[in-house]
Amino acid sequence: MQMRLPLGSFGIFRSLISQRQTAETHRRSLSGAAMRLVQFRRRGDTGGIRVGVEQGEGLSVVDLKAFDPSMPSTMRELLELGDEGLESAQRALASGQCVVDRADIQLLSPVLAPEKVVCVGMNYRDHCLEQNAPIPKEPIIFSKFPSAITGPYDDIILPAESQQVDWEVELAFVIGRRGKHIKEEDALSHVAGFTVANDVSSRDWQMKRNGKQWLLGKTFDSFCPLGPALVTTDAVKDPHSLSIRCLVNGDTVQSSNTDQMIFKTAALVAWVSKFVTLAPGDVFLTGTPPGVGVFRKPPVFLKRGDVVECQIDQLGSIINQVV
Repeated sequence: MQMRLPLGSFGIFRSLISQRQTAETHRRSLSGAAMRLVQFRRRGDTGGIRVGVEQGEGLSVVDLKAFDPSMPSTMRELLELGDEGLESAQRALASGQCVVDRADIQLLSPVLAPEKVVCVGMNYRDHCLEQNAPIPKEPIIFSKFPSAITGPYDDIILPAESQQVDWEVELAFVIGRRGKHIKEEDALSHVAGFTVANDVSSRDWQMKRNGKQWLLGKTFDSFCPLGPALVTTDAVKDPHSLSIRCLVNGDTVQSSNTDQMIFKTAALVAWVSKFVTLAPGDVFLTGTPPGVGVFRKPPVFLKRGDVVECQIDQLGSIINQVV
């Protein structure tokens, strides 16, 4: 016996499908494309910055401008194109053309010269516990200057002005769509993707100097290594269920999971956009887990020659030597 739905049910059914598709759009990235976007320079080439797509983590790179000369030369310009730019990148990747061998490129930070670098303090429950500090009731926001950004394999420069430089592995995300007063349920549609960051911190300047304002202690040159790639949101199954680690000279000093984050990506986008307009290329650092040097007994700080590796599952790792 064939079962027939009442005529009115089809309208309800269509409405449910529409709602589900709308919710899915909010969860998806700008183009719905799973990619690993990078910025790089060809070795020995004075032609400047290029944007590419990795064929896989650590593999060769498709040069977008070589594939299509009309494509922009920087990630920020690519993101400003919105869906059109990311769809062009997806076509270039699918073509298998204009591939540059990994050995022939210098990988740069996936974003250079963003309008804003927004940072979140005290955003891991286990990090609050190691300090015996209360769980924040609203996000603690500070910033770095964009000039602090350096590449995934570039040096961290110890400033002569500080004797207490510390490591902080962090999940970072990059804004892909402009917005102000963004609703939390719409927030992920404004995120282009995720990457690995090290929120290098001068603890003497952060905690003891300059009225204990955090900015100067956080924003020395080279104090924001980023990379290795901007992994689009559709390529990350769940950004809030990723193992996150920091190693110093091969020894694990931080090991946690992004499920410890108090304020997650959508909440941070919604909160910060109450105060400022978010723009494509803006970088968010979302906080660090426990194991930083300043809270060790006795405290441990970085010294010249140290090698710091920050790792996040599905995103990759950045490795920076201290000089």
